[in-house]
Amino acid sequence: MACTVFTIANQKGGVGKTTTAVNLAAALAERKIHTLVVDLDPQANATSALGIEKQEGKSLYGPLRGEGGAFEMLTPTAWEHLAIIPSEVDLAAIEIELAQQENYLLRLRSVLEPIRQSGGYRVIIIDCPPALGMLSMNSLAAADHLLIALQCEYMALEGLGQILKVVERLKNAGVNPALDVGGIVMTMYDSRINLAKQVVAEVREHLPEKIFQTLIPRTVRLSEAPSFGQPIFVYDPHGPGALAYRALAKEIAARFGLMYGGA
Repeated sequence: MACTVFTIANQKGGVGKTTTAVNLAAALAERKIHTLVVDLDPQANATSALGIEKQEGKSLYGPLRGEGGAFEMLTPTAWEHLAIIPSEVDLAAIEIELAQQENYLLRLRSVLEPIRQSGGYRVIIIDCPPALGMLSMNSLAAADHLLIALQCEYMALEGLGQILKVVERLKNAGVNPALDVGGIVMTMYDSRINLAKQVVAEVREHLPEKIFQTLIPRTVRLSEAPSFGQPIFVYDPHGPGALAYRALAKEIAARFGLMYGGA
């Protein structure tokens, strides 16, 4: 069965991007869908959120420079069906080094291709830095679908327009003609705030086919879970955050034909 690659990107920080990457991956793994998280953010928040210690030489820094392969970086997590390629601070240097290589936008795609072809994973989720730099561009070039984590506030709508333009540029330039905006995940939703409702309504009006029905709530538990190195399903398994990410995983599995079990 084919491997589907999602990248979760947004040039704005603090929008729930890494929270979504980690908890969506864990929710898919809970559904027995073999899932790999690729942490491309030098801050390594997805790595620590899954309880993995940062280790020198375990990120994609080497493979992106042509040293070693991605398979060597695969790291199991404490949860069945869920693995990660961790990040480390050295990954920050690749932003400059990649620009000096041939086909610099396609390096990540070629590095991940052996894993895609191996049949070991049904889903790969790439967590990007909060900027549209070289690493994020590589993730867009390597992905089948872009998932946009969008905070429920008006400033976020400006960022949405920018990232949609970048996707069109990459497609038109032939870098990744098949890249699809797979969906928009509305995060940090507070039903008590009219502004949040208005932002969701505006996105639903303009991009009705793209927005997911599931709204990710703003909760203290979702914010706390990464500091304990746990997905929300372990830290607060019956809370609103866990319920929302399970619902999102169900919605994504249905939209993209991700079946239970196996690769």
